[in-house]
Amino acid sequence: MEHLWNIALPLAGSFAVSAALLKVFIPVLRKVKLGQKILEIGPSWHKCKEGTPVLGGLFFILSTLLAFAVWHVASKTPFDPALGGIAILTLCSGLTGFIDDYVKLFKKRNKGLSAKQKMVLQFVTAGAFLAYRALVCGAGTALKLYGLFGMESLELGVFYYIIMLFVIVYVINCANLTDGIDGLAGSVALIQCVFFACVGTLLMQDSATTALAASLAGGLLGFLVFNFHPAKIFMGDTGSLFLGGFSTALMFSLDMELLLIPIALIWILEGVSVMLQVLSFKLTGKRIFKMAPIHHHFEMVGWSEVRVVFTFSFVTALACALAFWCVA
Repeated sequence: MEHLWNIALPLAGSFAVSAALLKVFIPVLRKVKLGQKILEIGPSWHKCKEGTPVLGGLFFILSTLLAFAVWHVASKTPFDPALGGIAILTLCSGLTGFIDDYVKLFKKRNKGLSAKQKMVLQFVTAGAFLAYRALVCGAGTALKLYGLFGMESLELGVFYYIIMLFVIVYVINCANLTDGIDGLAGSVALIQCVFFACVGTLLMQDSATTALAASLAGGLLGFLVFNFHPAKIFMGDTGSLFLGGFSTALMFSLDMELLLIPIALIWILEGVSVMLQVLSFKLTGKRIFKMAPIHHHFEMVGWSEVRVVFTFSFVTALACALAFWCVA
């Protein structure tokens, strides 16, 4: 019964708040013309989406925070210091995205923050998160290997912080790249939330992790009602960077850093596709993919947006099942 309470209350509450807010504010955002600008470097067939309202991420973020806060107070659960670290990485990542969206929408700079500005903010955020984990949570510097190479863990010492600093920033940026077609980023993140809820409930007996994952799952479900193709609203960098920060923070807080590889597999492949495309073009003048990130490549070979979302979500589900098997 307790497990049902930890999932059902935050899930239902967050869904209701997210869906209600979006229903009310989508017409408002459209009226004040806070819409997406499709850049010339983007897919030409996405031009019809120009003007679709953005900042949808704000609404599932608000619903997640509200639902989790209500659950936390109602359940009288003691505060877990790990939640502070999750808040640092998740909310600061979302704030970076919001600043980027603000510059695009209100300062009329289509590309938003410069790459340098965004990277500085992200490295500072990742550094603060790692410092908090070390100083407040007493986190170690050993990486769990789950029996790989005949080892259960690998002590990295100070190199742990250097490596993980770049891992965090890279994965969060890959999450941002995934937000390129209707429903994709939200669907992948929703499946990740199911994984976290299963781990929290079945393996860790961690009610806070379960409720937090359920809260975001509900918020994303409310958002996806309006974001599935054809999308009535986009999440913007506010939402995609928040999602990247959320999943990354939870994996670290659960001491499952290595399992970011299967959990964030689609994100990582999206990022790798861009890197390979750029490298190949600079070295040979030829492109590996018809367009990068890779979800656009599949669009160009004839896949519908719905098919891409379904396939990438299915791959994520299989990868999450593998990760769950590793820790079960």
